Amino acid sequence: MNNSPMNVAEFIVSCLEAEGVEYVFGIPGEENIKLVRAIHASQKIRFILTRHEQGASFMADIYGRLTGRAGVCTATLGPGAINLLLGVADAQTDSSPLVALSAQVGLDRIYKESHQIVDLVSMFKPVTKWSDVVLKPESVPEMIRKAFHVAQSERPGATYLAIPQDIEAQAMPADLKPLSITRASRSRPDADSIRLAARLLKKAKRPVLLVGHGVVRGGHTAALRQFVEHHQIPAATTFMAKGAISDESHLSLGVIGFMRHDYENFAFDEADLILSVGYELQEFAPARINPDGDKGIIHINTFDIDIDTHYNVALNVVADIGYSLDALDHELGEQALSGLRDSIKIRSLLDEEREKGRRDIGFPPSPQRLVTAIRSALAPEDIVLADTGAIKMWMARLYPTYEPLTCLISNGLSTMSFALPGALGAILAEPKRKVLAVMGDGSFLMNSQEIETAVREKINLKVLVWVDGSYGLIKWKMDMEEGAHDSVDFGNPDFVKYAESFGAKGHQVTCADMLEPTLKAALSEPGVSIIACPVDYSANMALVKKLGELTISL
Repeated sequence: MNNSPMNVAEFIVSCLEAEGVEYVFGIPGEENIKLVRAIHASQKIRFILTRHEQGASFMADIYGRLTGRAGVCTATLGPGAINLLLGVADAQTDSSPLVALSAQVGLDRIYKESHQIVDLVSMFKPVTKWSDVVLKPESVPEMIRKAFHVAQSERPGATYLAIPQDIEAQAMPADLKPLSITRASRSRPDADSIRLAARLLKKAKRPVLLVGHGVVRGGHTAALRQFVEHHQIPAATTFMAKGAISDESHLSLGVIGFMRHDYENFAFDEADLILSVGYELQEFAPARINPDGDKGIIHINTFDIDIDTHYNVALNVVADIGYSLDALDHELGEQALSGLRDSIKIRSLLDEEREKGRRDIGFPPSPQRLVTAIRSALAPEDIVLADTGAIKMWMARLYPTYEPLTCLISNGLSTMSFALPGALGAILAEPKRKVLAVMGDGSFLMNSQEIETAVREKINLKVLVWVDGSYGLIKWKMDMEEGAHDSVDFGNPDFVKYAESFGAKGHQVTCADMLEPTLKAALSEPGVSIIACPVDYSANMALVKKLGELTISL
């Protein structure tokens, strides 16, 4: 039996075990060897070796978003830590719990411009809730507990700890143990605020509900749905709150946040009061729903509002969302709140566009056709990750979503290429569900090296690539604003051969009839599967024209 004291690296792993960590994503380096070795020796934690630190941070990001427990990523010092930064920032801006650990140079040279020294704490500070460096072994229990507590508390986000190389190797005092986890209590709303909110809603002629990410993140979907159905109030969600209200509900208006006047915006044009629940400012600019800053807004969330001219709140309820909705439901009694004239028309416009996609037999398929094929291939509880680009706009607008956290979109940082590595984190978080990453070809090649990670780790990654040979969203934006585009087109590899070179299966859709059968077969087969399908993005500008005509007519 080995009675020698734990070193700091081994003690950190015991702290991670106490926090319930199941996976650590990352890459070892010279300066974090002991930590990676200690993780490998754990009976409770699986180390997932990735091919890029960025991929590791995206895996931790999505794992945290789905589980509510901080995903953990690690890297060496300097360039390794810098590569973690994008996924860490994505988690922070999307309010996903994440803990990043990296090596740092030893304390004997941290104060001078020595080899690979970068002020990592200062670098991570703007994109985390808390960033610090471990300066002595005795501080480790408190600092690891704080990193998880801060990351997982309301509002969730990212934290970062730097572990100097010489600290990692030092012996821990034998009397120190990992700290126990404390649970935060849920705060109840102020009764006077709930009474005032009810009076404002009863007085309103055309109220509308805006549902934000906080509803799904906090697990308040049941309370939200009960409130909506009981009081018959039309509801639109942000991109990240898709599924909070099922798109099967006649009260669902779809998502808000695409253009100044997509279908859902007409509901907000008409509204005289906005009940905003769980909304966070980074989800979309409120000028899109309140351009003149003249609409009454009731804000319900677990943290205070950010300041924006177009989000001028009449009543601010800072408390647990579930408790607040339950209290407001009780205070309203049997009062129905429906009053929007255009809610039925908005749903009919969405249904019409989806049906057009279902009937489309052209090739390459339109975005609408691809969206309907994806919906057909996945069960209501399955998970799709829609990457950033033109693909995000079409998936957010048209992909019918029936359950929360089943259509994952980055809309805080809106970073490209999160979906492929993020899908690995999603599969590990929800192993009983099918998971599909949907990406443009531009995003796909940014992190496609993680295909090898999936093959090696036997994670059944499935990726559908929409192929158009360009950065489609930027082309779309250029065409809208400049009337032409440039510097957005590129070449692609043979995606089938590319997938096969990693030991994965590759599928190429070459005609319209192949789309759904190929997608369903790939989702059902074991192993890693990459499906490439061309897309006809001429629908982009056609949509702009249609929405412009609707704006004029309405």
